[in-house]
Amino acid sequence: MNGPDCPSKVLRESLDDEWWTQHRGDSPIVATAIHNGHAVRGAVERLLALSAAERLREEDPFTEFIIRDFPNRIVVHRSRFEVDINRPRGGAIYVRPEQAWGLKVWAREPPHDVVEASLAMHDEYYAMLEAMLTGIERRHGRFVVLDVHSYNHRRDGPEAEATRAEAAPEVNIGTYSMDRVKWALVVDAFVEALRSVEWQGRRLDVRENIAFQGRGEQTRFIHERFPDTGCAIAVEFKKFFMDEWTGEPNMEALAALRKLVSSTLPLLVSALGANR
Repeated sequence: MNGPDCPSKVLRESLDDEWWTQHRGDSPIVATAIHNGHAVRGAVERLLALSAAERLREEDPFTEFIIRDFPNRIVVHRSRFEVDINRPRGGAIYVRPEQAWGLKVWAREPPHDVVEASLAMHDEYYAMLEAMLTGIERRHGRFVVLDVHSYNHRRDGPEAEATRAEAAPEVNIGTYSMDRVKWALVVDAFVEALRSVEWQGRRLDVRENIAFQGRGEQTRFIHERFPDTGCAIAVEFKKFFMDEWTGEPNMEALAALRKLVSSTLPLLVSALGANR
């Protein structure tokens, strides 16, 4: 697939100088792909011990493609290895291997000015997010944010056994930081919509708080700033739509996921209206 609908690495790399792209439409539903980014600025790249391929394995490529039909969406273009938007500010730079799946991120310690420049991006992102969501709240009263990610399930190598299915659902819904009772109608409707779709002759495996619990900074921030009006759902897709070791996508699976996720838009709007 070529052209503007292609979720290629070339398209991602063409945005090296941009922090993120924000799209604003007339809808109470927002989708984000905050770990989609692969770019790092030169001052950071010169200090990294990791190769581009090693970084790509722990990023969430193609999540931007999955949410491309949402009129409200944010896509971060910088790599989480420069600054992780989904970590608290104090842990947004991976200083120690245990913060980064045991990986040695830096060839040498980044100087203070490099760290502060990356953290400024973190600050600006959350200022932008709060302003955007405040506008949507003003327009629609309440809103839903789908915080879309992906995760690896073949960590022991490309030929190794995958993580057992009972511990790795195809779609993991994280709800840790929300008032689950308050937003039950919205979350349950979203989960059932995903489960209702036939996938390769069976129903998708969609479960809540199994591989991840939705403890990221973005959902926490939204629920703290908008406790009565904002429902943020962490959505983690297992990387069954790509080869997590080579980075190559399965375009048929990606197109199906994009169609599936966008099909939940009217349902989410309806559930949000009913959940009062």
